[in-house]
Amino acid sequence: MADRGRPQASAPSRIEFIALMAMMVAVIAFSLDAMLPALPQIAASLSPDAPDRVQLLVPSFVLGLGLGTLTVGPMADRFGRKPVLLVLVAVYCAGAALAWRAQSLDLLLAARVLQGLGAAGPRVVAMTVVRDRYVGREMAQIMSFIMMVFALVPAIAPALGAALIALAGWRSVFVSFAVFALTSGLWFMLRQPETLAPADRLPLDMRRLARAAKEILSHRVMQRSILVQILIYGMLFGNLSTVQPVMDQIFHRGDSFPLWFALIALFGSAGGFINSRLVMRLGMRRMIVRALICQFVVSLAYLACDFVGLGTGALGFAAFFVWTMSVFLLVGFTLGNLNALALEPLGHLAGTATSVMTAIATVGAAVIAVPVSLAFDGTSPHPVALVLLCYVTPAMLLMRGMPREAPRPT
Repeated sequence: MADRGRPQASAPSRIEFIALMAMMVAVIAFSLDAMLPALPQIAASLSPDAPDRVQLLVPSFVLGLGLGTLTVGPMADRFGRKPVLLVLVAVYCAGAALAWRAQSLDLLLAARVLQGLGAAGPRVVAMTVVRDRYVGREMAQIMSFIMMVFALVPAIAPALGAALIALAGWRSVFVSFAVFALTSGLWFMLRQPETLAPADRLPLDMRRLARAAKEILSHRVMQRSILVQILIYGMLFGNLSTVQPVMDQIFHRGDSFPLWFALIALFGSAGGFINSRLVMRLGMRRMIVRALICQFVVSLAYLACDFVGLGTGALGFAAFFVWTMSVFLLVGFTLGNLNALALEPLGHLAGTATSVMTAIATVGAAVIAVPVSLAFDGTSPHPVALVLLCYVTPAMLLMRGMPREAPRPT
């Protein structure tokens, strides 16, 4: 295994490494956000009699992502990081091609599941390679930088999707998905050396995998990290599924949605940058706790705006904008730290541990995101904020019982 924190002779520099890992993780964000402007056109083309069914394109992708994530880690621990990535990028591109040619919504939904399965490759391999090279607070700092760059993708993805739709129709969005995945995969194959030595590779033995999963899930830090990630990802997915209809139906800003979403994502990306500057001094646990407390206060204040009659109009939109931005900020302050905390004691099972953690977190988040989506009734966004407040509260309680990280070496 490579020396942690020290790139190999032919490895990319620290800056290039962060950009490369961020682009790989961003395959997921691009696959979700660039498609949002296409939903009305897809509904009109493939499901005119039941337009609401087009909303299934988001959870179908997340379902495939969760299922794929469960298997990528053990495969990466057995065959190495690079071969697994190559195969799953091909699976992703096959799903994009199937979506591009789909003549029914059911076939498009199946293609999205296949895309999700393939997208698990870049996601898990990127996190595993980071764990191969870094540990502890240094890993958390690298993950913060990655999340900061990753957060910029939602800033441009809806606008890019809208431009592609205007130029070549909604099917062109799926072509862009394949181009994005191929570019990131090729960059990784050319520039990033394999980080798992042949001597460290583990056989695909079901009993060994069961023992490994038992060991992984026996760690109290891992258990609580997964639960908190479920709640935070559920908040993010639920917010993502409602932000466009809220802007369109409540605040009548549907035409300018890509611009507003870009501003939200750009402001939200500051969370990763600020976290990267503070985590080395304050530690991962403290950063997560403070971010959750801030989110609790912001959500409570947003609900208070409705109570005093400021839920609509220009002031209501400003409050909604700030509250939505706070959800994106929360991601930058927490997810990288949670990953680093959970994986720190499991370097010998980095790939499998990453798979188990992210698979459970993704599937669990997809489930709890449903109530968030259903909370929006077309008349007010505040029920959505209330559900999110109900999620951030147990997340804070779980973090209070999180074991403290090992002291930073001096």
